Amino acid sequence: MKALCLVLLALCTAQAALAQSATRSPRGRSTLDTVEPGTFAVEGMTPRPIILKVQIEAPVYPTSKLQGALGSFAPGTVVTLLAMSDTAYRVRGRARHGDVAGWVLKAEVLSADPNLSANLKKLYERTKMVEELIQHKQVALGMTSQEVQASMGRPSRKSSKITAAGKEERLEYAIYDQVPQTSTGVNAFGQIVQTVTYVRVEVGTLSLSFKDNVVSEIEESKGNPLGNGGVRTVPPPVAGF
Repeated sequence: MKALCLVLLALCTAQAALAQSATRSPRGRSTLDTVEPGTFAVEGMTPRPIILKVQIEAPVYPTSKLQGALGSFAPGTVVTLLAMSDTAYRVRGRARHGDVAGWVLKAEVLSADPNLSANLKKLYERTKMVEELIQHKQVALGMTSQEVQASMGRPSRKSSKITAAGKEERLEYAIYDQVPQTSTGVNAFGQIVQTVTYVRVEVGTLSLSFKDNVVSEIEESKGNPLGNGGVRTVPPPVAGF
């Protein structure tokens, strides 16, 4: 019985280890690392990693509550930004005791951008809005050409021109819907039956004009593809990333 208990304990321990490794991303970051109230992930939200430099001896903490320091970063240490809260950054770098990922006070690290925190908040809010639009296959003023095509797919027609004011691009989308069509016939028993089939029919055309790669005008040239909600607007892309 004692041997059986030991075997079961070993199996449970192995399963727990496998579960823990399964929750980590390919880069070794836990999928729960940024699931803390009042925080949001930064890593992956910008085209390039955001690099910060530690200004003073900076304790590093396991959570954004900044309790129970894991160690500290020496002044001058270069770290990579992973996430942020209102008062702290989650960073990854080499602390005095070894490589670590944890939270440090914002005041203890230096960025090349003095408005980094405010710009990241703007970027985060805009990213949420754009992702919602893409999820529902919608478009809005302020989206980039890449974001529109991520939402709507490849356009039916694409054109561009260069003027003294810069490059202007235009994308046109044919909007389709599945329209029911009913046909009447006679089955093998001589009974009259009706069959409903759905046919893909073009119900509208949407034209988007871009200035400096940002949607500046949306036109319903046929039908009502935008629906009753009308044209939506998102803030333009946040500069500096």
